[in-house]
Amino acid sequence: MLDGSRLIDLIPVMEVDSLLTGKRGVSLPFTDYSDAIFENGNSFKRIFDYITEYGRGHGWKSFEMRGGNGLPNGVPASRSKYRHILELSRRPEEILRGFGKSTRRNIQEAVRKGIKVAICNTFDSMQAFRRLNCITRRRHGIPPQPFRFFDKIYEHVISKNRGFVVLASYEDRVIAGAIFFHFGEKAVWKYNGSERSFHRLRGNNLILWEAIKWYCQNGYERICFGRTEPEDEGLRKFKVGWGAREEKEKYCRYDLGRDEFLEKSWVVTEKYRQIFRRMPPVVLNAIGSMLYRHVG
Repeated sequence: MLDGSRLIDLIPVMEVDSLLTGKRGVSLPFTDYSDAIFENGNSFKRIFDYITEYGRGHGWKSFEMRGGNGLPNGVPASRSKYRHILELSRRPEEILRGFGKSTRRNIQEAVRKGIKVAICNTFDSMQAFRRLNCITRRRHGIPPQPFRFFDKIYEHVISKNRGFVVLASYEDRVIAGAIFFHFGEKAVWKYNGSERSFHRLRGNNLILWEAIKWYCQNGYERICFGRTEPEDEGLRKFKVGWGAREEKEKYCRYDLGRDEFLEKSWVVTEKYRQIFRRMPPVVLNAIGSMLYRHVG
């Protein structure tokens, strides 16, 4: 919504048109969160009514908002996530002192064992990461994103200097990697992949530390560690160990047919994860290529 030329209210929305899941609005597809912006609490109903009216006219089944910050109290969540934010307004050595003891020890361990870290923006680095991503997604029981998805990330983000790939190597073998995005004064740790047999070398820890140092030295204000499922206590503990502030995020899904917010949403259950873990990589990759565009 605009007041003259001044933007006062914003809910960014994209349409997902899928034969499997139907038409729906999402704010925004493939994002961890996309907080709405409102000048005051009375703005929500006006802009929400406009979106739902538009959705009904275009055959949407539902509309989902990812990120409840800025929404009025009383809007129920269909799912809840956590995000973790690390402020970067200090020197790297001061930030390091704010890490937990085990986090500092793991960084030192990676350096001692000879892990080498490179910050890259080449297409070859993206290909190296894709291999690690496929390994990691299979381990977690989730089909990987199609290769074309990462090709587009490279084309529109990495090659435009809006992010980079960080790779950790041991004895000339790439054992871990991560993708970071940045815009303005903020950065996001978006994707992570690694070979489990090398976890003892703590390459993931050194990757994150080198990225944090780079963002500090280049004037960024904060880095988000992405979303975490509530049941993943190990990942939450890992992120808090970096001195990151934990915030709870609401995902709110509105059913346009029932004209109400839904209080639960479908998730990948452990039964499906077990099936995916047993699949050959080539089959799981094919499933990811077929299904990923439909999940949005």
